[in-house]
Parts: sequence; structure tokens; C-alpha cells
Amino acid sequence: MKSITDDLSDILSKLSREDYCYLTTTGRKSGLAREIEIWFGINGNSLYLLSGGGDKSQWVKNLRANPNVTVRIAKQNFNGIARIVSIEKEEMMARYMLAGKYQGWKEGNALSDWGRTALVVGIDLSTA
Repeated sequence: MKSITDDLSDILSKLSREDYCYLTTTGRKSGLAREIEIWFGINGNSLYLLSGGGDKSQWVKNLRANPNVTVRIAKQNFNGIARIVSIEKEEMMARYMLAGKYQGWKEGNALSDWGRTALVVGIDLSTA
């Protein structure tokens, strides 16, 4: 019998080929919903983003203040808890995954500046 977690993984796997997702954070000053379009990668039930602006990006500042976010991919909506990825193995997996998806990175090649230096954000997803 499939669990809800298995169903979520199946849905996310199918959506992983989409070009963009839409991340909604809560404005840390205004309290208003703030949506951005951004590149993403998926591994299991987690979604990964790279912030080229590091922790200076407004969306990163917002999710640091309130990690509860929503994510839309195609017509599917998800709730999530955002976090700055600090485990090196997970961080490198996300860097290689996104560089491969968007920049054609292949094993043995060097990562781009973006792939090497962007801040890695993970979002643990659940169904909305």
C-alpha cells in the first residue's frame, strides 16, 4: 500500500521537469505574501533553490524570518518549511542537480560561479 509520502514523491518526480516554480514567502516587514519565479530541483520530498544573491536576497531574508512557505509547480500547490542547507553532502547534491538542469553541467566539469557560490535553500514539502 502506498503512503501519502510515496504519493507526494511521485507527484514531485513528475513535476521536476518543469522549468520554474513559484515560491511564496511572507514579507518580514509587511506581512504580505511575496511570490517569485525561480529555478528549482527536487530530490525526494525536498525542493532545492539557489540564491545567487546569497542571504541578501529579499526572499531569503523573508524565509529566514518565517520559514513557512508555499510552492507552486505547474498547477500543483505545496506547503513547505524552508531552511538554509548546511550539510555539505546535501548542499553539493543540490548544486550539481541545479547546475545540471539549467546549465548543462556534467560530472568532471567545473561548476559555474552560480553553481559554486549561490546560497542553497532546501524546502521540505507537504501537500497543500
